Amino acid sequence: MPLYISKRVRANAELQPKEPLAPEQAVAALKKFKAPKFDQTVNVALFLNIDPAQADQGIRGSVSLPAGIGAKKRVVAFCREDLTKACLDAGAVKAGADELVAEIEKGWMDFDVAVATPDMMKVVSKLGKVLGPKGLMPSPKTGSVTPKLVEAVKEFSAGKVEYRNDKGGNIHAVLGKMSFKDGDLAANLNAFIDHIEKQRPSTTKGAFIKKVVISGAMTPSVTIKYVSEVEPKK
Repeated sequence: MPLYISKRVRANAELQPKEPLAPEQAVAALKKFKAPKFDQTVNVALFLNIDPAQADQGIRGSVSLPAGIGAKKRVVAFCREDLTKACLDAGAVKAGADELVAEIEKGWMDFDVAVATPDMMKVVSKLGKVLGPKGLMPSPKTGSVTPKLVEAVKEFSAGKVEYRNDKGGNIHAVLGKMSFKDGDLAANLNAFIDHIEKQRPSTTKGAFIKKVVISGAMTPSVTIKYVSEVEPKK
């Protein structure tokens, strides 16, 4: 049977820009696509000039974007008893130490992010086989292991963006919602690209960011006109 292509898909294929666009123009082009009847998430994907097989070229971290991402995250905090109330007040769905570990060991996983103070990692390490495969293990690289735990809870609860390169050297992240103002999405895009550029490994030669595209959850992508720095700023 011939493959059926919907009218919306065909129309969007005709609207898709053929050339890379500046961030502001790309956002405007993205909003011209015929869209579904829900507020789509807007995503960004970067193809990096790294060798993911090399440990010193892995890219992982987190960043708060200027306009937020329009979504809150459920955060659990591993902390001493004296910090429990402050973490809960800051937005954590649960906070604690051994009792929280025990609850997760029994199968409770109703959260998106786990944060911890450095001294709690010896307690959290018991959950390595549970949290590790799901990408939920707290890490200093993402800012989820920090002495400033209450601040971290607030940031992650408000939608702080975490990222990690995949096996192909790509990074995917959320920029916000299609209902955001064009300027807010462009500001988030520029901030994210600038942040990733600063994560350039010292062993990378030539341009670091090779390609950037944005897309809605159910729309085609738009390529961003971006020239990566050949050498990092000093």
